[in-house]
Amino acid sequence: MPILEIITYGNPVLVQRAEEIKKIDKTIIELAQNMVQTMHATPGIGLAAPQVNVSRRLITIDLSVGENNEDLIILINPELINQEGEIILEEGCLSVPEINEKVTRPTRVVVKGMDLEGKEIMIEAEGSLARVFCHEIDHLNGKLFFERLSPLKQSLIKKKLRKRAQAGKVE
Repeated sequence: MPILEIITYGNPVLVQRAEEIKKIDKTIIELAQNMVQTMHATPGIGLAAPQVNVSRRLITIDLSVGENNEDLIILINPELINQEGEIILEEGCLSVPEINEKVTRPTRVVVKGMDLEGKEIMIEAEGSLARVFCHEIDHLNGKLFFERLSPLKQSLIKKKLRKRAQAGKVE
């Protein structure tokens, strides 16, 4: 299974709503497997299909970073059904490298989606898992974590990312 390239800020796929998956076929299953491999290799704890340049509603999450198979979650067409509480913690993103900011997220969520067999599942999550679900579902909706910050902070981050991109093109 190949490790996929993770696209970064500036790629238009990251800011568009991903397409719903209507049929779970071999392509979707392979994509999910490749995303898990990529997430573990990075190493990351969550990955959304748009981050590997595929505009589909698919996420993978593994808080153990590959250490415990039972922690792996693959969810198709996930949606937040309920959320409660509020906590501010530092967050980062594989698609926005080297930028970490404090983001407000719910402390508890209920998420509905489908597994790779097409079976509907509901997951109640708290703490870190709730945060990762919100972060990855934001990706499916074309929203990056820093877009949850004040307009001033967003502007400063975008400026820093543009500078970094321009510096990369010069070298």
